[in-house]
Amino acid sequence: MNEQKKRTKDEKTRFSPVPTNRIWTIPNVISFLRIASIVLIAWLIWFSQPDHPDYLIWSLIVLSLSAASDGLDGYIARRFNQVTLLGQLLDPIADRMLIILTGIALCLANVIPWWMMLLIVARDATMLVLVLVLSDHHYGPLPVHFVGKTGTFMLMCAIPVLIISATLRSLNLYYAVHCFGLALYWWGIGLYWVAGVIYLMQGIRLLKADKVAKKAGIPLSREVGERA
Repeated sequence: MNEQKKRTKDEKTRFSPVPTNRIWTIPNVISFLRIASIVLIAWLIWFSQPDHPDYLIWSLIVLSLSAASDGLDGYIARRFNQVTLLGQLLDPIADRMLIILTGIALCLANVIPWWMMLLIVARDATMLVLVLVLSDHHYGPLPVHFVGKTGTFMLMCAIPVLIISATLRSLNLYYAVHCFGLALYWWGIGLYWVAGVIYLMQGIRLLKADKVAKKAGIPLSREVGERA
């Protein structure tokens, strides 16, 4: 019986490794390189107009490599038991950087309007305030909601479509591709905000429960999960 329990525990550790405090692991180095590549992608988009349209092609190439590395670091971390607390932070940071920095670059390149980018920044700023308030009440991050994941996925899909559309400005195909990219971006923003409202409602419920529990002297569990 003890041997069976040990095997079960080993299997759980293999497929769900306990995160460590290590910094210089292969997955973390890949994540650092991914973050650096996002800055390069934004720079290539920004400086592509009007004199260097070929920069857009390079931005797509770097974006493809960056997207491939996103899955690679997670696989290596799980396969070789190199899951770290830093790595768990770097991945969502890289996702936010990709959305915000490339969004700003697309605005500067006149590919998308500024109000779209402002909606994204406003949502992330609202979520940051919520996380800080919950942290002040000793709550962990909120659990991931599929609406938030879907919104982020649609924004990620819209970025390469919009970059491709910018390379087609002299062709008739430009308007169709550009409108498709804007539609993806708009739906991504909409779902992004729907998820934000869901997180706000969850946070308000937790704060209300915390207030009631304090009055009644009832201890509450503070680990609520992860938010994305």
